[in-house]
Amino acid sequence: MKRVLEMTKAFTNAFGAPGFEDDVLEEIKKQIPDMKWERDSINNLFIYFSEKEKQKPTVLLDCHSDEVGFMIEHINDNGSLRFLPLGGWHIGNIPAMSVIIKNSQGEYIPGVVASKPPHFMTEEERSRLPKLSELSIDIGTSSYEETVNLYGIEIGNPVVPDVNFSYDEKIGIMRAKAFDNRLGAVAAIEVLKQFQEMGKMLDVNLVVSISSQEEVGLRGAQVAAQRIQPDFVIVFEGSPADDSFQSGREAKGKLRGGVQLRALDAAMVSNPRVLEFAKRIAREKQIPFQMIVREKGSTNGGKYHITGRGIPTLVLGIPTRYAHTSYCYASLLDTKAAIDLAREVIEELDREQIETF
Repeated sequence: MKRVLEMTKAFTNAFGAPGFEDDVLEEIKKQIPDMKWERDSINNLFIYFSEKEKQKPTVLLDCHSDEVGFMIEHINDNGSLRFLPLGGWHIGNIPAMSVIIKNSQGEYIPGVVASKPPHFMTEEERSRLPKLSELSIDIGTSSYEETVNLYGIEIGNPVVPDVNFSYDEKIGIMRAKAFDNRLGAVAAIEVLKQFQEMGKMLDVNLVVSISSQEEVGLRGAQVAAQRIQPDFVIVFEGSPADDSFQSGREAKGKLRGGVQLRALDAAMVSNPRVLEFAKRIAREKQIPFQMIVREKGSTNGGKYHITGRGIPTLVLGIPTRYAHTSYCYASLLDTKAAIDLAREVIEELDREQIETF
């Protein structure tokens, strides 16, 4: 799994706010030097395992490249920066965050999300969470002119957390930002690489979509679904784990519990025939998995399964503690389980099987 760890480090360390995923795409392209790829205007990256054969159905492996971030909305007279969220942040996780701003020249400027020090707060301010309008990003400057002239920062510049990947080999646990969904990108690319190394002849055309702007409305997937028009979709996702606040059987998204099979979320009721197909394969191949039902949240599967005449869609989640915060934990074992199950599912797919769904 050395290659998986190396890709995870490269992909998670890369800058990739929604709509600004280019750095992530460049890291991914380094992993596929001999595969055909193309990028569209919304910043989706499509990777083709082989030349398309018309008689074969098309299977799409989807993952999204973007991470939750921010965008500079205003530059204050004192040089600090007002910002708006890109994606689903909780206000309590934002203050005191170390961040990176990418200016229009492609330079990376470090900063800190600042709030009023407690010494200056009223009792009312102390007793509640801050409002977004009360936060700013401080890059150490003291004037508008310094921020703009010395650092080239402009309104509209993107921002992401400033976090570096690490791995604890004692317990097989990775820590980084953006596991939602760079882990999915790792899984998709690893599946391609394994099939390539196996010299495997598949009964399907295999395409990967590294989809953009998932965190702001599943937008890249909507374009990808229309462009590729797949017959079957596997969506990889860095899915929220709940084992940090649930225990025993109450925890249904545990680290080291295996790949998550998602039956329900806010945008999709999973096709039960597809789920049973995946569960059968997982049991036969002894791939650890866990079933989850989510009241909130969604994945790109929400777009694919209602596109055209309806596309059979399987969502494979890699449990991620503290998704949509700066620091996340995920398991190498769970990542491997997602890769293994996707590979085994693809090997059993052909036109006849897909038509049964």
